[in-house]
Amino acid sequence: MTTPGCRGCGDAESVAAKLTMAFQPIVDVVTQDVFAHEALVRGIHGESAYDVLSSVDHENRYAFDQACRITAIRTAAQVCPPALLSINFLPNAVYNPEHCLQATLAAAKAANWPLDRVIFEVTEHEEIVDHDHLVRILAAYKAHGFFTAIDDFGAGFAGLNLLADFQPDLLKLDIGLVRGIDADFTRQRIVRHTVALCEDLGVRVIAEGVETQGECRALLDLGIPLQQGFLFAKPGLASLPKVAWPDLSAGQ
Repeated sequence: MTTPGCRGCGDAESVAAKLTMAFQPIVDVVTQDVFAHEALVRGIHGESAYDVLSSVDHENRYAFDQACRITAIRTAAQVCPPALLSINFLPNAVYNPEHCLQATLAAAKAANWPLDRVIFEVTEHEEIVDHDHLVRILAAYKAHGFFTAIDDFGAGFAGLNLLADFQPDLLKLDIGLVRGIDADFTRQRIVRHTVALCEDLGVRVIAEGVETQGECRALLDLGIPLQQGFLFAKPGLASLPKVAWPDLSAGQ
């Protein structure tokens, strides 16, 4: 028997027809390599992520979540990012981890996209209705060979409780911890200890929302070479933007 959520996912293809993706690189500042591209939802008529997400409610979130996964993989197969593909998912739109993965697995197979080149990011900004269920979802994804990431760490509803029960491959620091960190000793201390904790747990840290060379340099000094933000590239609509590598020797 299917759940109401599973029946709602039947509209995923029609929702996907209205969506496209923008891609923003996650870079390794030390090696100057692209580590991954995050797929960011957009409307096919130029609608922003805010406009698209504003139309998501309890009734259509199941189909929307499935549509975003399908669209991210299909679009990535067209633009061919060189490394990993990072996809955001809505944990409250997943009734059964195995059942809800079927459309993703089918899309990856059709696009010939390897499962071990996919990162699933769970954002802290969506309220976690069932913490244990989220842990089961992440564990199931990891068992299938996907990478897992906690997004927006330091803001929202999950935080240390989620990290205590599940250790992802990656943890993305929220922009609120990154902004102005080069001039904020309190943020530097918080991030330094977060990095040390993650190292103990075997979790790699990504800093998102990096906009200035000062922030980039401070984060690198704190042990975070994996960074994402406008300093390197703005999202490219259905395309891979060129990375602008900062000159970190300036001002030294």
